[in-house]
Amino acid sequence: MHRLLFFIFGVGWLLSGCSSFLSEGVSAGAGVAGVAIADQVTDNAAAATGIGLGVQAGAKAALQYLERKTRAEEQDAIAQAASPLAVGQVAEWQVAHQLPLEPDAYGQVTVSRLIGGMGLSCKEVVFSVVDRSADEPAAERQFYVSTICQDGKTWRWASAEPATARWGALQ
Repeated sequence: MHRLLFFIFGVGWLLSGCSSFLSEGVSAGAGVAGVAIADQVTDNAAAATGIGLGVQAGAKAALQYLERKTRAEEQDAIAQAASPLAVGQVAEWQVAHQLPLEPDAYGQVTVSRLIGGMGLSCKEVVFSVVDRSADEPAAERQFYVSTICQDGKTWRWASAEPATARWGALQ
């Protein structure tokens, strides 16, 4: 069983860097694992189908969790770099992901405006993103706009929509 789980995630690691291939690889690996588990447990086709679908759903949920965790690392790095900045100041940011689901990245961030009121302190930020593996970093740099807000002593990512093009629906 443990070998099967390592196989599922091993397929994912081999395909990292392209989320659709990664998703399909994990799905295929889960399908193989589901068949192997169902074969050990039952000869009933309906039960085997249920086991297979359950394993596949679990693998997809695990992958989505890991993708959200990876994206949060990048968002946190940008928020922390922008937190001490005043409007117009620029800082460098970078992230080395704990899991290689996405390439490591770096860029610059600036605060374009302050947003807030009583007990609410937010900043609109403009940031660039360059993958560490980029052949021509200046040509491959992309720009985005987002909002960060202060949560106690920590600044956190606060917007979903501006990031949709970059991080997809999995915020």
